[in-house]
Amino acid sequence: MHEYPGQHRILVAVDCIIFGFDGVNVKLLLVKRSLTPEEGKWSLMGGFINPSESPDDAANRVLEERTGLKDVYMDQFMVFGNPNRDPVERTLSVTYFALIDIHQYEEQISGEHSPEWFLLDDMPDMVFDHPEMVNIALKQLRYKAALHPILFQLLPGKFTIPQLQSLYEGVYQTEFDDRNFSRKLLSTGLLVKLAEKDKQSSKKGAFYYRLDQSHYEENFEKFLNLVPNPDKFF
Repeated sequence: MHEYPGQHRILVAVDCIIFGFDGVNVKLLLVKRSLTPEEGKWSLMGGFINPSESPDDAANRVLEERTGLKDVYMDQFMVFGNPNRDPVERTLSVTYFALIDIHQYEEQISGEHSPEWFLLDDMPDMVFDHPEMVNIALKQLRYKAALHPILFQLLPGKFTIPQLQSLYEGVYQTEFDDRNFSRKLLSTGLLVKLAEKDKQSSKKGAFYYRLDQSHYEENFEKFLNLVPNPDKFF
């Protein structure tokens, strides 16, 4: 390896931003930092990339070590490299994000780092530039959710329109007009109405629906009108 005048070591880490939906609210998973500086403060799931690892492999390893979570698909979305982001040593961070069904993974979550879910509007102070990472990841998630029906993947096989609306309102941190949301959703042709009703949420009840996979591709573009201008949420 060639040495150059003024050359300094730069470390490379990964940070994992895991959003979750519990059926009502969208939350963020954080752990207690075990290293100085800022030991004991809340942090994203992070760690250094080993020489033999790819960034993807490192992200999956770090997530499992910090939280117990395995087989979570994560999108790589940005490198954070402000020279002063880590007070100890110059470190680049390759960041990943995912949105998961909390109930599906709740039995996996464990570990010495005390992983805990926090509501998006009630997050604690976090170390370093982790708040900025979360904000940018949320923007990426909103944009992706506006262009692809990825949020359906977090719902059970049968779901109600209020359930789906609650998920969208959690991701976009806003309120959608009930009638307008329902009308746009049904106009996509992606939903099949079932005869059964959910009677737990209201006396009148809400009909269950399922996603029509057979017409998914041909009706996909109609779905884009559900959140016609995701930029306004950025």
